[in-house]
Amino acid sequence: SMAQDAINRVLVDRAREGKFVVRLKGGDPFLYGRGYEEAHACAEAGIPCTVVPGVSSALSVPALAGIPVSNRGMTHEVTIVSGHLPPGHPGSLVDWEALARMRGTLVVLMGVKNSPAIADSLMAGGRSPETPAAIIVDGSLDGQVTHRCTVGTMATTLTDRGVRPPAIVVVGEVAGLPQVLTRA
Repeated sequence: SMAQDAINRVLVDRAREGKFVVRLKGGDPFLYGRGYEEAHACAEAGIPCTVVPGVSSALSVPALAGIPVSNRGMTHEVTIVSGHLPPGHPGSLVDWEALARMRGTLVVLMGVKNSPAIADSLMAGGRSPETPAAIIVDGSLDGQVTHRCTVGTMATTLTDRGVRPPAIVVVGEVAGLPQVLTRA
């Protein structure tokens, strides 16, 4: 684990040494991956770089769990948010009340710890407590498990099942679709 400034310095320093630097990141480096910050640091140092986008866990992990984040006739929008700050936190940039009013799928990354508060905020904003939800733990790994629940039972599900990060939370009607995939 390194601070972002330290990572940026290593990228620039190694490139200035004439080394070919590859920064591997999981998923899409521009979706909560700080890829832009690293590319910007290189650009400011006059070092050309190329970004190779990946498939975000916000889309791939629900798919691996058999949950489409969109489904014809069911949802026309998908919203991906960071849940690393709870609703009401002064640093949060998420408008949870607006998200509660939307009918589409909500995918929450980095939000396990704050999911109970997120669920409460969604319900306070008008989202039905009966709205299906899924918590997908250890996505793409051998131990991947999906906990189905509702917005109203999310806090209890997290506690009763001992959910720990990494996990992705999917809220919306798609989370209630029947399971059609089997894992090999």
